[in-house]
Amino acid sequence: MATLLMRLAGPMQSWGTTSRFDERDTQLEPSKSGVLGLVCAALGRDRTEPVADLAALRMGVRVDREGVPMRDYHTATGVVASSGKTDANRTVVSQRYYLSDAVFLVALEGERELLAQIHDALRAPNWPLCLGRKSFVPSRPVFMPDGLRDASLLDVLGSTSLLAEQDVREKTRRRRVVIEDANEGTVRIDQPIAPFSERRFGPRFVKTFDLELEVGDVSDTTDA
Repeated sequence: MATLLMRLAGPMQSWGTTSRFDERDTQLEPSKSGVLGLVCAALGRDRTEPVADLAALRMGVRVDREGVPMRDYHTATGVVASSGKTDANRTVVSQRYYLSDAVFLVALEGERELLAQIHDALRAPNWPLCLGRKSFVPSRPVFMPDGLRDASLLDVLGSTSLLAEQDVREKTRRRRVVIEDANEGTVRIDQPIAPFSERRFGPRFVKTFDLELEVGDVSDTTDA
């Protein structure tokens, strides 16, 4: 069993799990469906292709910098009505939520061969990578040169250097983590159960707790 790490950092991120029509939500940390969508873009896997192998991976997230929840207010005119005709006088209001300035360390645990393929793809992605929405691009590389580890998910999250500068007065090295659990926890409806083109997602359990880190350094920001 191995673990693959990814750095998700950017001025804006959005990880919706309950979005419907004109209301676009975001969780406070990356969703599994969103992360695997990013992985598919790196691999060049079409939306109509199966994702069962990726969905079987266990995911964990360490929150190195909590994002600030923000909201965008959108209006659109000239939209298509239910009749199929464009209505020039119709205005649709859309509210879209996102996280500002968040930094996450995401870990995927599973078979090393598959994780190695993903790791190579993140180095040179087939398609552009985004943080939940196409316009939300990473500010730092998702690929981490030493990101493939032969260790468990929790051990890797606890021993990897911090990805974000913190206040120099901070004495604690505890960080919030969200770990996928097979049997119990809070339910998230973001587990892909079909190709992404079908937009079908099932439940999974996650546990949230504070993790005491074994290292306190900030990782090098120049790696690529």
